[in-house]
Amino acid sequence: MVERIMLPKNSKKLKNKAPKFLKKGGKGGKKRPTKQQFWGNLLSTLLILLLLVTVYSLVIENREEKIEIPISELAMDIKSGIVSSIVVEGEKLTVTYKETEKEIKVEEDLALEDLMGEGETTESEEKEFVTKEAKKEVGTPLSDTLINYGVTAEQLAAVEIEIKKESGLGFFLLNAAPFLIPIIFIILFFWLISRQMKGSGGMQAFTFGQSKARITDPNDKNQRITFKDVAGVKEAKEELVEIVDFLKNPKKFLDIGARIPKGVLLMGAPGTGKTLLSRAVAGEAKVPFFSISGSEFVEMFVGVGASRVRDLFKMAKKAAPSIVFVDEIDAVGRVRGTGVGGGNDEREQTLNQILVEMDGFEQNEKVIVIAATNRPDVLDPALLRPGRFDRRVVLDLPDISDREEILKIHSVKKPLGEDVDLKVIAQRTPGFSGADLYSLMNEGAILAAREDRKEVTQYDFIRSIEKVMLGPERKSHLLSKKEKKITAYHEAGHAIVASVLPYSDPVHKVSIVSRGYAGGYTLKLPFEEKRLQSRKEFLDDIAVSLGGYVTEKMIFGDLTTGPSNDLRVATALARDMVTKYGMSDALGPVAVEDTGGRLRREQIHTGEREYSEEISKKIDAEIFGIIDASLQQAKQILTEHRGALDAIAEELIRVETLEREDFEKVLIVNGITPKKEEKTEATNNE
Repeated sequence: MVERIMLPKNSKKLKNKAPKFLKKGGKGGKKRPTKQQFWGNLLSTLLILLLLVTVYSLVIENREEKIEIPISELAMDIKSGIVSSIVVEGEKLTVTYKETEKEIKVEEDLALEDLMGEGETTESEEKEFVTKEAKKEVGTPLSDTLINYGVTAEQLAAVEIEIKKESGLGFFLLNAAPFLIPIIFIILFFWLISRQMKGSGGMQAFTFGQSKARITDPNDKNQRITFKDVAGVKEAKEELVEIVDFLKNPKKFLDIGARIPKGVLLMGAPGTGKTLLSRAVAGEAKVPFFSISGSEFVEMFVGVGASRVRDLFKMAKKAAPSIVFVDEIDAVGRVRGTGVGGGNDEREQTLNQILVEMDGFEQNEKVIVIAATNRPDVLDPALLRPGRFDRRVVLDLPDISDREEILKIHSVKKPLGEDVDLKVIAQRTPGFSGADLYSLMNEGAILAAREDRKEVTQYDFIRSIEKVMLGPERKSHLLSKKEKKITAYHEAGHAIVASVLPYSDPVHKVSIVSRGYAGGYTLKLPFEEKRLQSRKEFLDDIAVSLGGYVTEKMIFGDLTTGPSNDLRVATALARDMVTKYGMSDALGPVAVEDTGGRLRREQIHTGEREYSEEISKKIDAEIFGIIDASLQQAKQILTEHRGALDAIAEELIRVETLEREDFEKVLIVNGITPKKEEKTEATNNE
């Protein structure tokens, strides 16, 4: 089994920042604002608007109009001795009158207004006589001007004269503020709006065509992954070593006339390490790694995906040598012209652009495209032809030795107890992918932490195996006494049939504790890894699946919804035997259905099957025949071993869970010989 494993220290999310090699003109690493950031920026804009309006109002208020008097009147007031001070700012004069004279002036104005019937003078009118403004001649001193108007030196000396410099930034801003503030506000407003349109969630009108690829800097040691971090997948790593060698030393290949594959297609079940292995290639070669999902190319608008493809390859070529990784390429690489997926023109245009970009590579381009998929059967043939993805690497599920290596990698930085045996855990996890094993180790550590222990024990990992396979225990799912009895007999029926039939895997555990969607479960595990499954093994598995159904009908004379999943499994196995594996005597060695589930174009358009109605009847008859024969076989076994069935059911009702040792003791007492590893090996050889 092949698997890629990431150390815990490398489990951090990749930051979407452009590395140093793309800082000049690169745009693949830009961080786009979120929806919350958009509303936050909008609120900031409104607050800035209120602040600017307030400042503008204060400036306008401070520029309140003042009474201007001619210079001759100023000279007369100075002679009268009612002027307190004069502030000179260029040609502008600000005159302040003495309080006594102000009151006299106010009284004179009040008397005049009373005579005219205009009422009392307000406080604001009173203040108008405190200060006044005047203007003098430009370039002429104020003293000379006043002396010319008859003011003596003694009268002038009684007035406090202050001269201020009118030039400076403050003076300029004060006078220009009424004009500059509105202009600045308009510019700032449009700048903020343009930023939102470029980055916010639903307003990316200006960034639709930009690539959304995440970039891993080869100099970032925290994100760097090498082949040491990937367990298993030995053959796959051997296939990719020459890719690393080419990226490090392309001259060696080019001098001899060899061309390295432009594209590498990684194929395998989910969780087998396709993404991690591609990152390890980039880490070994120490080159930039551009990663993107196939679904990120497709948008509602036609042409956007193709534009993003062009932008992605432009960045990769600029950073060459580099690796472009497209995960789940079947999202855009499906067969064209079938109508599957709604006939999305955007998806097909994106695929066409990928094909064009890969054809456009030169011999010394030094850009390798790695794609991953778990559905290679649906890919367009144009993607798989020589010159594009002509190197195909298959990643299988890990075998027992690979699983042990994967568990060792995942156990790094986990304090393990002395009783932990990773080999035993590897033996009990056939069919687990690398991702499943990572989840298993993580769940074991969580169980230990939940119980406030400092070490993870073997028991924690054994419990986590079932949690990963079936789900967590539903302790709140309490069964009534009757339901508990039905469930116990149901699982006992599975276990008895599996223990008696020679080609069935041995039972390791029987439980009536609810997990996930299962009310109870019977855990069967093989003694050794199996790559092939025989017809006899299929038939025994079908009989075991029907064991619970037969038991309920035989013991209680009625049926519940419990066997529903068992019936689906049994029927699916029987159909696969007939239609895919040629295990039917009536049909012979004919596969009438594709094992990959791929539909032919004619079948899509016409809705017709690939076989006639007569063949369909034969298929149905064979399926029913297999199910009926297995049903009779299970019924015969349970009838003969009724004592063992009752004993196991009663024990399950009492303890709820039976491990392999306790289960086999009950079998021996009731005359059933448990399966041994040597017997299984002899059977397999037969």
